[in-house]
Amino acid sequence: MLVIAVALAVGLAGCSSVTSSPAPSGLTKLTVGLGFIPSVQFAQFYLADRAGYYREAGLEVTFQNKIDPELITLVGQGAVDIGIGDGTSVIPAASQGIPIRYIAAVYARFPNVVLTKADSGITGPADLRGKRIGIPGRFGSGWIMLQALLRSVNLTPADVDVQTFPDFTQAQALERGVVDAATGFANNEPVQLGSQGVPTTLLRVDEITPLPGPGLCVGTKTLETKRAAVKAFVGATLRATREIAADPEKGLDAAIARVPELGQTRDLQRAILRATIETWQSPYTQANGLGRIDKGAWQASIDFMRTLPDGVVPNPVTVDQVVAEGFIDG
Repeated sequence: MLVIAVALAVGLAGCSSVTSSPAPSGLTKLTVGLGFIPSVQFAQFYLADRAGYYREAGLEVTFQNKIDPELITLVGQGAVDIGIGDGTSVIPAASQGIPIRYIAAVYARFPNVVLTKADSGITGPADLRGKRIGIPGRFGSGWIMLQALLRSVNLTPADVDVQTFPDFTQAQALERGVVDAATGFANNEPVQLGSQGVPTTLLRVDEITPLPGPGLCVGTKTLETKRAAVKAFVGATLRATREIAADPEKGLDAAIARVPELGQTRDLQRAILRATIETWQSPYTQANGLGRIDKGAWQASIDFMRTLPDGVVPNPVTVDQVVAEGFIDG
């Protein structure tokens, strides 16, 4: 989502062809796909652009917004240089022969969660048995996360009442009491409901099956032709990420400068950004560095996804076929 913001609005269209030649300004052009819509959740990219960090790194960056499956395909084709995708998208893509690699974590914690009202009595996955769970559909990262969560307590989707909301209104259904729980993102629906006076409890999959969260993905051809530029982009983005973690207002200002309508709900956007910042670090990145790839988590995800009954991962795939390291200094 980005997989993360898919419930919010319609994204922008259009794409540019990749080229290894410098821009007329002497900067290397990079087209970067950020997900479904412009959002405060991309504040570090907006700050790196606004503060001139990309230009300092010799880059001319153009942002686009695409839905996750489309973005993964475009990155694999080289039509988009860098895109955001998580393990639940990259692993199936690599299994189907799409030449793409995940090179740096943006979300060190998997943002997809199951949320319930705080007074629901649901405090863990086992409490979901027989409950009504709202989801957009039986697809994507949320569906995979839900299956992992249920399997951790020996449950399957057949043990719950799955109700689909193709218009992504499952959180509103939760608020109205139509469902007992709903899938969502830790930095979206719980924040929205909290702003309306509806506290929630979150069930996370991180400690159960460590699904890799959204990160920077690049096609293998782009890695061959623009490797230095890609590494420079990662460095500039992580620089902005660290600054926002230390001073969220800097990221909020950059997001509003890029997307002025966000300023109409500044307090809500600040809360969303703070929830997003919480997902940037995990025990692994705290020990190994921001953006670092936990290859053990990727192996666990591959092992789990290979067992799913709907053929999400049709062919064997290894960790080295889905990730590439060496793009983070220090």
